[in-house]
Amino acid sequence: MKSIKRKSKIKKTIIIFLTITLLGILGIYMYITYNKIEIKDNNYQAERTQSTIQEQTVEKEEENSKKVADIIEETTKKVVGISKLKNAGSSILSKSTESELGLGTGIIVSDNGYILSNEHVTGSKFSKCYVTLENGSNYEGTVMWSDTDLDLSITKINAKNLEYVELGDSSTIRVGETVYAIGNPIGFEFRRTVTSGIISAKNRTIKIEEENKSSYMTNLIQTDATINPGNSGGPLIYPNGKVIGINTVKISSAEGIGFAIPINIVKPIIESFKNTEDFQEATIGIYAYDKEVIPYINSSFNISLEKGIYVAQITKNGPADKAELKEGDIITRVFSKDLNTVNDLRELIYTKKPGEEIKLQIRRGKINKEISLVLGKK
Repeated sequence: MKSIKRKSKIKKTIIIFLTITLLGILGIYMYITYNKIEIKDNNYQAERTQSTIQEQTVEKEEENSKKVADIIEETTKKVVGISKLKNAGSSILSKSTESELGLGTGIIVSDNGYILSNEHVTGSKFSKCYVTLENGSNYEGTVMWSDTDLDLSITKINAKNLEYVELGDSSTIRVGETVYAIGNPIGFEFRRTVTSGIISAKNRTIKIEEENKSSYMTNLIQTDATINPGNSGGPLIYPNGKVIGINTVKISSAEGIGFAIPINIVKPIIESFKNTEDFQEATIGIYAYDKEVIPYINSSFNISLEKGIYVAQITKNGPADKAELKEGDIITRVFSKDLNTVNDLRELIYTKKPGEEIKLQIRRGKINKEISLVLGKK
């Protein structure tokens, strides 16, 4: 009996010892772990972090805003006033004659005096116009190239060492991107006005009716940046100052709908004048429509035109006529370049010279074929 009680007592002692030991180990573990924990005032830290982020964001926005303002300020120096009438005073932007001058806008595109603008501002090829630089200097200009369908022109003034704009890439523009329009709306008092907006749409086609004649402008950039009549010929730019379009027209019956001509179409011509003081314009000898224009001409036009351009008319004895291109043909490719708009074809032709051979991929009914064609001189 005593032996059983002794065993029971020893068992209890062992259990108590093990329990105390385990509690001691657990206590040591918790003490060590607790000492490693870094206690923070979460509310205090959160408030400080939030404040720092806000301050940094505001500072960055202010810094970006100043950079954009600096860039725009530099770009406006490369914007010029253009008039068809010579002013008797010291500046064609003179207040006293602004209503007579039909003031428009242009941009300097080379250091040797080439000015890009609209044809309806400067007049057609070989016309004379008058150009006023940002510093007030006046020059007589001669229109060296113009295109009525594009409403673009290049004018030469006798000046050197000019600061000129940087041209962007209009093929990469996206709807919603921020843009700025610069121009001379109304006249002297509002010269070099800057307005801002976004790219509202791409590849727009509009119908122009003047003197009982209809024409179409295609592949236009639509923007809600304010464009007034005097803005014609001025630049549409990105915040980095690169020109992506030339402002041309606005919808008078609505607010916030203006249009610019993509800059890429005229780049080859500018480069030719800058480098060689000349540009020989090649022609294929056709009048064509793309899928954006056809609905304007005839809504019941029965043709499938997912891509390519439709040959509506061929110049007699011209390059296309000699190459046996036919009315109704659809040109789908030139060399390895797919065609979706008439401007795609123009842009490629402007990189070529009269006498050069090009290869056209065409669709005639259900037949696809290749035609070689020697470009003529326009």
